[in-house]
Amino acid sequence: MKKKIMMRTISSVLTSILMLAPLATPIHAANATTSQSTEITSFLAQDWTPKDFITSSNGKSVVTSTEFVNLLNTAADAAGYDQDIAYKSGDVVTRETAAVLLDQIIDVPYSQNLAYNDVKSSSYLPSIEVISTSGLIKGFSDSRYGYEQTLTKTDAAVIAYRLYQYLQPFNPVEASITSIQSAMETGRLTSEELVQLYLDRIEQYDDNGPKLNSIIKVNDQAISLAKELDAERSDQGSRGPLHGIPIILKDNFDTADMPTTGGSLALKDSVPADDAYQVKKLREAGAIILAKANLHEFAFGYTTTSSISGQTLNPYNLTRVPGGSSGGTGASIAASFATVGMGSDTGGSIRVPSSFNNLVGIRPTIGLSSRDGIMPLALTQDTGGPIARTVADAAAVLDATVGYDPNDVTTASSIGNIPDSYLDYLDSEGLKGARIGIVRDVFGTDSEINTVMTNAIQELKQGGATLIDNVSIPNFTQINSFGSLSAWEFKFQFNDYLTTLGDNRPYSTLSDIITTGLFDPSIAQQLKDRNNIGSLEDETYKDIVLYRTRLAQQAILKMMADNDLDALIFPTSAKQIVKIDGDQTIGDGFKLSSFTGYPTVTVPAGFTTDNMPVGMDFIGRPFSEPTLIKLAYSFEQSTQHRRTPVLTP
Repeated sequence: MKKKIMMRTISSVLTSILMLAPLATPIHAANATTSQSTEITSFLAQDWTPKDFITSSNGKSVVTSTEFVNLLNTAADAAGYDQDIAYKSGDVVTRETAAVLLDQIIDVPYSQNLAYNDVKSSSYLPSIEVISTSGLIKGFSDSRYGYEQTLTKTDAAVIAYRLYQYLQPFNPVEASITSIQSAMETGRLTSEELVQLYLDRIEQYDDNGPKLNSIIKVNDQAISLAKELDAERSDQGSRGPLHGIPIILKDNFDTADMPTTGGSLALKDSVPADDAYQVKKLREAGAIILAKANLHEFAFGYTTTSSISGQTLNPYNLTRVPGGSSGGTGASIAASFATVGMGSDTGGSIRVPSSFNNLVGIRPTIGLSSRDGIMPLALTQDTGGPIARTVADAAAVLDATVGYDPNDVTTASSIGNIPDSYLDYLDSEGLKGARIGIVRDVFGTDSEINTVMTNAIQELKQGGATLIDNVSIPNFTQINSFGSLSAWEFKFQFNDYLTTLGDNRPYSTLSDIITTGLFDPSIAQQLKDRNNIGSLEDETYKDIVLYRTRLAQQAILKMMADNDLDALIFPTSAKQIVKIDGDQTIGDGFKLSSFTGYPTVTVPAGFTTDNMPVGMDFIGRPFSEPTLIKLAYSFEQSTQHRRTPVLTP
C-alpha cells in the first residue's frame, strides 16, 4: 500500500480492524486498543507497506510464517537494515517463535531478566527477554508473556511497524531525557553512540556550517565516560533519569578534568582542583559533561562575546545575539548539541538566553542550589540552574542539583523545602484554577514583545488560569533605583575564587589579570571599575544589600498575598533580540528575581514577526519551584511554542 493511499481507505480499513476484538491483547495489555490503532494507521501510511497485507476482512486472520518473515524483512529493508531473517516454513507464528525470529536482527545490550511463568521451554526465554525489553512484543503482564498464542495479521503489522521504527537511526535533534532513556533501555541506543551523535553535530554546526561558536572546549574523555556508563547500565542498571545523559556546562562551572575559563584568555589553562558542587551532583547522577560553553566574559553582559572564543551566534538568526551571559549554553542546547545545559544567573543570565533561544530555564531560589565552584559575579544575587528544551528536562536536572552543601551556607535554607521529585509536578492540567498576576510595570513599550505576551495571556486563560491584570509592585520606583551588586562584590568574591584554585593558580588577584590585558577590550572598563572598589564597608553597598533586598521581597510577597496569586508573569526581556555588535538591554523584569532571590521559570511564549523567540517568566514565592514548574509545564504542553532552529536541522 503506497503513500498516496486515500485517507478514507485507511479509515475504512482501520474501522473494520478495530471491530475485531480483542485486537491488541496479543501484543500488550494496558491501553492496547488506543496504542495499536495509532500504530496500524502509521503502518498503513508507509511507502513500504505491502498492498492488501491487511484489509477490512483479514485483520484477525492468523499470519503464516512466510507472510510474517517477508513483512519483517520488508520493514527492515525500508529502515536500511540489510540482513534478512532466516526461518523454517511453518503454518503459524506464535509469540515465542516471533521472538526468536526478531532476535536475529535485534541487539539489546541491557535485556531484562523477566519472570514469565507461562514460558514452558527455557530455550525461548533469552529471545523473549530481548524482544520484550526492546518493546517489539511485550508481555501481557510481569508474569505472563502469552506463550503459544498465535499472531494475527494485525499483530504482525504492528510488530513490523515497531521493527521499522526500532531500526531507524536515533535522531538526537530535540531528543528529551525520557526519549533517550527509553531508547537506551530498549537497546536502540547506547550512551557512547549518543555522545558521538552530539559531537558530530558540534563539528557540523558549531565548528563548521553556520559556525555558531557556542562551544569553548569538548571533553576529551566524553566517549570513554559514556562507555563506562554503558557498562554500568548493563551490569547494574540505570542510576536514574540522567544516567548516560550528555550535558553542556557554561564555562564558569568548575570542572577538575577541564579548564574553567570564565570566557577569558587569562584563564585558558586554569584547571580547578575539584568540581563545582552542582557538577559533582550531576556526575553522581550519571550525567556526562560533554563540553564547556562560551559565555559573555566573566558573565558581564547579554551578548555572549569573550576573548577566549569570540562571539556566539543565535541559531535562529546568525545576525542576532544569543543572549547572555549563558549564551553559549543557550545556543548549544537550542541546536541540540547536548540533551541539557547548565547556566548561571545574576541578572538574567539563565533567563535571557533561554528566552532568546526558545528554551526553558530555571533560576532557582537562592539557597536551593549550591554556588560553590561557580565563578562568582555577585553572590548576593548569583545562582546556577538548568537550561533545557523542555520543562520536564529542566525539572530532571533540578532534581539532581539541589540540596544542602556545607560550602554554601545559603543552602541550609533548602532543608525541608525540596520535594521528593520536581517531576511529580509535571501536570498538563496545572493551569486550571491557578491565579496569575500580570506585572505590566515591566512590560515595556515594544509592540512585538507585547503582542506575543497578549497571545500568551489568552493561552493561559484557555488553559484554565485566572489572570489578574496590572498588579502593582509596591515601592517599585524605589526598588528600581538600586543598582546591581555585581559592580560591588565581583572584585572581592572573584579574588576569593582565585584562591580556591590553589598554589598553581595562574593569577592571584583581579589586578594581576587586568595587568595582562588577556581579556576582551569591551570589558576593560568594567574590570577596572570593579577593581577600584575599595571596600564592602561602604554605606551605599550596605543600603543595597539591606534595603533593596527587603523592599523587593516584601513587595513581591505583598503583591501576591493581596491578590491571592500563585505566580506572576511578564516578558523575560522587554526588548527584542539585537543584531551582533548591538547594545542588548532587556528592561527591568529580571530585577524581580535577582533582587529578591526568588525563583523564576522561563518558557517559550511565541515568536516576533521576524521569527525570533520570545520568552515568558513565571516568578513566585521562595521555594515555589514545584508550583512554577506545574504552571510552566501546563502552558508548554498546551501551546508547544518550542521550534527547532532551521539552521541546525
